[in-house]
Amino acid sequence: MGRKKETIVYPSGTFSTSQREGSMGSNVEFASGTVEHYRPRVSYYMREQAGNFHYGKQHPMKPHRLTLTNHLVLNYGLHKYMDVYEPRRATEEEIREFHAEDYIDFLKRVTPDNQAEMQACFSDFNIGDDCPIFDGMWDFCRIYSGASIEAARKLVAGTADIAVNWMGGLHHAKKFEPSGFCYVNDIVLAILQLLRYYPRVLYVDIDIHHGDGVQEAFYNTDRVMTCSFHKYNGDFFPGTGAIDEMGTGLGKFFAINVPLQDGIDDRSYTQLFKTIMSAVMETFRPGAIVLQCGADSLGLDRLGVFNLSIAAHGECVRFMRRFGVPMMVIGGGGYTIRNVARCWTFETGIVCGAELPPELPVTVYKDFFGPDYSLHPQLSGRVVNHNSKAYLNALTARILEQLRYLKGAPSVQMQEAPPDIQGFLDDQERRDRDLAADKQREQKEDRAGKREDVAEFYESD
Repeated sequence: MGRKKETIVYPSGTFSTSQREGSMGSNVEFASGTVEHYRPRVSYYMREQAGNFHYGKQHPMKPHRLTLTNHLVLNYGLHKYMDVYEPRRATEEEIREFHAEDYIDFLKRVTPDNQAEMQACFSDFNIGDDCPIFDGMWDFCRIYSGASIEAARKLVAGTADIAVNWMGGLHHAKKFEPSGFCYVNDIVLAILQLLRYYPRVLYVDIDIHHGDGVQEAFYNTDRVMTCSFHKYNGDFFPGTGAIDEMGTGLGKFFAINVPLQDGIDDRSYTQLFKTIMSAVMETFRPGAIVLQCGADSLGLDRLGVFNLSIAAHGECVRFMRRFGVPMMVIGGGGYTIRNVARCWTFETGIVCGAELPPELPVTVYKDFFGPDYSLHPQLSGRVVNHNSKAYLNALTARILEQLRYLKGAPSVQMQEAPPDIQGFLDDQERRDRDLAADKQREQKEDRAGKREDVAEFYESD
């Protein structure tokens, strides 16, 4: 049976699109992985100030990449296909839904002017070369986090099918401290919003670095599946993301890790991605998707060691879009900023269903993109591909076997959504402790020869 249709008028014409559903129903055809005539309502979040923050002259993270991206997006005319918003800043209360109060207090108070006085706290909060103190740091966190929270709420309200926030995607930040250039984990905050409505949320990460902060936050729940494609050798930052990191408690098998070696190419990556994500979608059946599009997995990235082209990176976005599930598309890593801007512009075009010409439009930042001025520069071939066919086949088989343990999507009794992830996890931990206590009590009764007394509390046949 086909999904119900509705007609929506867009600037470029009239299209037929699938009606929004709270979660994936049995009428969705996963075999083909596509939704026919899918023209999603896209919301796009940008704030001019976000590109003006500066981590430091030698630091690889350059928020200016956001300015480059927005100029390309607007000059390609993609704003005609989207609703463009300047989001509000996240409130302290919203950020506290995941992060610890003393850590938030530190972020609010510390500045370059008073950092000498507060240096005694730096080791407590992992402040150093990767996560320096810079001017406007707390405001920066509130801006990018507010955009992700607003994007999630837009999906929940049903007024957008895809929400794009290139400012977000800072997936390393932990509850108590920053990590890997990330101070506030906007992804966790956004997923918490989605969990208020959707029974199951899928997080997909194509950054070259493992999405450790998000995995850690949801490691013992079956309502969020995390799936990260990343380089892993035990030493490459953040040092996590081995294939045997699968989750714990109720979350056992709901963390999917795809550890890759240097130099993976377009064909190998996209084939692997599509095979695994098809199985994930079929098994987990999420109501919403959060897709982190870190661009450091591109070839020639300043901190990366893959050989991916912009077209291959974008193909992952295109593939996930075809499922027709409400989706957040967010940024992440990416340190050769001219290529980051090209990549995210291309992927904005993909979610809008727009075909972009290869020649870049003229902007005030044209000189960043020379000498080719192309949307698709040559990025591959710098690094030898160490991912053999045998390795990738074994990797795929191992992950598909992990998914088989799930035996289909978990059933979720929808009650009042948890106000914060810690409360959510605490409830699960209490249930786990209760089960363990029950088991221990039963074992003790067995040893004492009193096991039969338990039957006294039940009606007889």
